[in-house]
Amino acid sequence: MADHHRIAVIGAGIAGAACCLRLTQLGFRPLWVAPEETLRDKPGELLSAAARPLLAALGAEGLLAKGTHRPAHGMFSAWGSDRLTERSSIVHLEGPQTVLDRMGFERGLNGLAEASGPVRLAEQLTGCAPAENGWLLDVAGRKMTCELAIDASGRKAVLARDRATRFRADRLAALYGFLDQDPASDVTPTPATLVEAVPDGWFYATCLADGRLALNFYTDADLMREASGGREPAWEAVLSTSVSVRRWIDEAGFLLPDKPLLASAATTWLAPCAGANWLAVGDAATAFDPLSSHGMTSALWSGLQGAEAAAASLTGDPLASDIYAERVARGVQEFLIGRRRIYAQETRFADSPFWQRRQQPKETVPA
Repeated sequence: MADHHRIAVIGAGIAGAACCLRLTQLGFRPLWVAPEETLRDKPGELLSAAARPLLAALGAEGLLAKGTHRPAHGMFSAWGSDRLTERSSIVHLEGPQTVLDRMGFERGLNGLAEASGPVRLAEQLTGCAPAENGWLLDVAGRKMTCELAIDASGRKAVLARDRATRFRADRLAALYGFLDQDPASDVTPTPATLVEAVPDGWFYATCLADGRLALNFYTDADLMREASGGREPAWEAVLSTSVSVRRWIDEAGFLLPDKPLLASAATTWLAPCAGANWLAVGDAATAFDPLSSHGMTSALWSGLQGAEAAAASLTGDPLASDIYAERVARGVQEFLIGRRRIYAQETRFADSPFWQRRQQPKETVPA
């Protein structure tokens, strides 16, 4: 006979951990299907100040006092102009933005979620199907049932992808790496963050608290070879169009790795992101252009709000999931408007396909 659970959360990561934390706060003991991940450096270190009240609601605000994090005070940009301008520490009611030790933050959040008491299965979901009053789940050969499933499995959306349509606004990709400083350098790197627009995309670089430089280049997947001189992407070629980021690397003595790593950074969303006995959170629901610096905040928000909607649904509120889906859809439209406004500020590269696509966007299409 299959084990039964009221709620199952599928997937680890920030959204899945936040979801489990909130559900246990609300008195549920969810099944958490989350294989052990080998945490690794990944793009995305800037945590918005808006994340602080979300972490506080989850009882996780202490995570920002641990590990090698630093406040994001020095913010520089070359966007819409060749001139590098500084946006010194913008004061938010919630406090400053934070440049994270991303691995340490995720490890800490996962630890809090596991300690809160879900039934953790460190295995992959290998199958799922609607069943009477919920779902039948196959977890590495073990049969489980649940009344409501929350998909926190990231962009692949293993449960939700067959139940809604995924739309995309672009095919943005991230080339990224983490640069060590030459031990022979006597320069102390500036603890700053820099965004620089170039003809085929834009650079993001930030100095981490451990002294490394996180370097990201964002362009469309089909423009990648052009950005790297017609060859497989290599940092020397990619950086050939940069002025400010290149100068920072050279003057501080950061060492370039041979090849960048690659990840999708496309803006995509699921519509609707909730249905009968299921809902999606995190990147399974929405994945935004990292120019917004709200990826981790969105994951925390949707994990928390998705958990509350699921709990309300199971305690008799028939509209809770629909209201959650409407809020997510509204957030997507607000993001798209803001995204177009920010990209419109860069007018130097009118002939570039990358910028034309964002300043004269076509209708969104299914992914």
